Amino acid sequence: MQLTNRSKVVVKRELTFIEKLYLPAILQGLSITIKHLFRKSATVRYPEVKREIAPVYRGMHVLKRDEKGRENCTACGLCAVACPAEAITMEAAERKKGEEHLYREEKYAAKYEINMLRCIYCGLCEEACPKDAIYLTDRIVPSAYTRGNFVYGKDVLVEGVNPQERVDIGKRKKMYEMTGESTK
Repeated sequence: MQLTNRSKVVVKRELTFIEKLYLPAILQGLSITIKHLFRKSATVRYPEVKREIAPVYRGMHVLKRDEKGRENCTACGLCAVACPAEAITMEAAERKKGEEHLYREEKYAAKYEINMLRCIYCGLCEEACPKDAIYLTDRIVPSAYTRGNFVYGKDVLVEGVNPQERVDIGKRKKMYEMTGESTK
């Protein structure tokens, strides 16, 4: 009983003496191997040679500071709302007297965390931020063995107070200006 009308007649032909020795198949495999020996290698010897990163690469996040060293983030929550992966969580707090040198506005992010395992590096948080507080840099997110090490808080995300410790985002800003991709 046939299930379909697509039956095909298969003829089993005898192998010739040379085919029984598998000599043509071995020679064909060797020719492919020899061709690959003389090709340029696709791998990069990483520690010695670093691959050039494209200007559109989105890597590690950074919370920016202004020229006076104060945090730009005002905990408005627009980045958390814009994040499709729901990777950003924050808690807002009010600035106390004497903290004017730390925070730019009356409200600041007391807790700001990004779960890097959830993040899809889409850049929507960057575009949603009205204060230019968050940017994706060209730094590669380091690897770790436990999941807890991938929840980054303000201790990892906020850039240093000193101008030497600042993260350069000039390439990304230029890219936005050239493409007109963002309204920043």
